[in-house]
Amino acid sequence: MNESTQTTQTTKTAKTITVRYFASIREAVGSGQETVQTQAETLGALREELIARGEPWASCLAQGRAVRMALNQDMAQGGQELPDGAEAAFFPPVTGG
Repeated sequence: MNESTQTTQTTKTAKTITVRYFASIREAVGSGQETVQTQAETLGALREELIARGEPWASCLAQGRAVRMALNQDMAQGGQELPDGAEAAFFPPVTGG
């Protein structure tokens, strides 16, 4: 097998994702939006990468917390595929008033 073929099969390409935070998550993170480079394949994997940054993401996005997610402005689950150029959003289950 060709060495370049092996490299292509095992190397993931980084994606550029716009991440938006709302309500109490925005307050905790200190920003409403950021652009991240990620190799996450799913929305849930992106959440895990953000949690791995440490505080404040670790607390406000922790798996035990009720956090809603959206992908390209549609409600989504963690297993949703994360395409390059997507917009991911994280927010508490109840927003507004």
